Amino acid sequence: MSFLHHIFAFDSNSPLLFTQFYFWAFFAIVYAVFALIIEAFPKARGNGRLHLRNIFLLFVSWFFYYKTSGIFLLILAFVTLSDWLIAKQIYRNKTTDQMKRARMWLVLSVAIDLGLLAYFKYAYFFTNMLNDLFGCHIEVFDLFAYIGNGFSESGRFMVDRIILPVGISFYIFQVISYTADVFHGRIKPVRNLLDFGFYVSFFPQLVAGPIVRAEEFIPQLYKPFRLSKKQFGLAVFRILNGLAKKIILSDYLAVNFIDRVFENPLLFSGFENLFALFAYSLQVYADFSGYTDIAIGVAMLMGFYLPKNFDSPYKAENPQQFWRRWHISLSRWLKTYLYIPLGGNRNATFGTYFWIALIALVALVLTGSWIAAVVILTIAVVVLLVAIFRPDHRKLLYANLNSFIVMLLGGLWHGASWNFMIWGGLNGIGMIANKFWRIMNWHVRMLLMTLLAASLIAADRIWGLPALRLFMVWAIILWIGTAMRYIWTLSNSPFKSTPLRKACGDPATGGGCKCSESPSSKGGVRGGLRGLSRCWAIAQTFTFITFTRLFFRSGSNLDPATANQEAWETATNMVNQIGGAWNSSIIPPFLYEYRAVVLLFVAGMAIHWLPAKWKQWYHIHFAMLPLWAMMLCVVVAVFIIYQFVTADMQPFIYFQF
Repeated sequence: MSFLHHIFAFDSNSPLLFTQFYFWAFFAIVYAVFALIIEAFPKARGNGRLHLRNIFLLFVSWFFYYKTSGIFLLILAFVTLSDWLIAKQIYRNKTTDQMKRARMWLVLSVAIDLGLLAYFKYAYFFTNMLNDLFGCHIEVFDLFAYIGNGFSESGRFMVDRIILPVGISFYIFQVISYTADVFHGRIKPVRNLLDFGFYVSFFPQLVAGPIVRAEEFIPQLYKPFRLSKKQFGLAVFRILNGLAKKIILSDYLAVNFIDRVFENPLLFSGFENLFALFAYSLQVYADFSGYTDIAIGVAMLMGFYLPKNFDSPYKAENPQQFWRRWHISLSRWLKTYLYIPLGGNRNATFGTYFWIALIALVALVLTGSWIAAVVILTIAVVVLLVAIFRPDHRKLLYANLNSFIVMLLGGLWHGASWNFMIWGGLNGIGMIANKFWRIMNWHVRMLLMTLLAASLIAADRIWGLPALRLFMVWAIILWIGTAMRYIWTLSNSPFKSTPLRKACGDPATGGGCKCSESPSSKGGVRGGLRGLSRCWAIAQTFTFITFTRLFFRSGSNLDPATANQEAWETATNMVNQIGGAWNSSIIPPFLYEYRAVVLLFVAGMAIHWLPAKWKQWYHIHFAMLPLWAMMLCVVVAVFIIYQFVTADMQPFIYFQF
């Protein structure tokens, strides 16, 4: 009985994770039954077999979520039922041309979904904001725990603490996409509740993403199972690749170095803090993309295809390109259901100004000063006036304004902390700055970089603050790159007027080139310059993204009640250490003592930056191996991977979201 209780009971200390042996034993049983449904039951042909498959995987997914989140399965079930019913009402009113009623049902659906998300995820955030703004002492109260205690009469649920259900951000966004797609006519409502429940709770991506849009996944519910040998091999490779990323890179780097530095940055030198920050960029990528790879591979084995979620993001040459490569499913969701409704690059809507006002309020709460709020509102008014009186700049201004709002809200999606909003805001500023940089001529660029570097050098001489010194060093590096490119442009006048440059933009700033190059540009000095400029742009983008992650990591895995203060202290201490005086004599001993960490970091980044054609080559060759050779490779790979398992298995880094 104790064995059965261990299998079927929820244990908060042992959730069902992709990296555990328990999960793969669970999946082996699931896949055996799945294969039986697909290949056996000769009478269950066609739709009957599809329904049986979908029902089976639905209950498997619910069991998986129960083993991960326990009683929070009820929240998932409620969201599933409510959005299925509301979508049917939306479609019924649309077919009878009652658009106003259909829109009201859509608003109700979004209100329910976002209300649940706000309650569980942002209760501490909003209560802290109200307490800071009005000087009150509101405390969170878990209404669901109170109701649960009333039903069970056990009092075992804590009413003074709200626990975040695992994966709630992912499935809430999925159901919103479903009702929105039904409203806009992109899809028809799902035929029955069980099929819709399967779409919402499909276990490979339920808690780890990617965020699957209804129009992408629901049609697959009614397609027969197909899996070629090549697809099988690619699925297995994805799973192995995901396990290697998660266990070898993410977990090992975190446990053996990164977590130690972030827990107490003052105990480590500036170089060690800097290395930990860059290593964290690799950790968060390896963790999230690793889980995504496993999810895509497991789903592919069952004949379902999830969207690509990462595309070598650290090869990006600018912040815009980075966000087209990182968490692609979230970026597309935000573009479709937030950026475009706000007006996109066409205009500013009521929602745009609403969020501007809210951002100003947030700035007021953060700083405790009206000055910050007035500055934000003044900038918004200036942008509006320029857009009114300069129609030729209107598109660019509206696009930047709406994209900045989206990035701020994207940061808030990641976590209920000011630090996440700062992180999102910095990424938004980086995207806007890069857009304006790309439309400047090289004379203006050189002037601006010279003024920026000179100003920071002077500020460092006057105040000597570590943060200013850090910005000064970065500005000097950027100035050197800009100066070299500027000198080349002046000395090669034909280059600056070529159609290639006008059509493709400047590679040093991330201007992508999708046109055909002239023969003279493919090689020689000019081709070498393009390669060097691209490497320079990638390095600067990676550095920028890494330093914004200082706020991202500092806001993670903390008690929501004290997250803001603790995170800010961690970020401040790390900046002070990195921007302070370095003791270069400790670098050689550090490289030796942490040689495994350093080698893994270098190897991980090197593999990440391999050309896409090389990666595709060994993916395909693995998939085309004979089955016996493939299984031998799997056994060897699994043995090597699990040699890196830490004593304390690390949970999925995005569970908090």
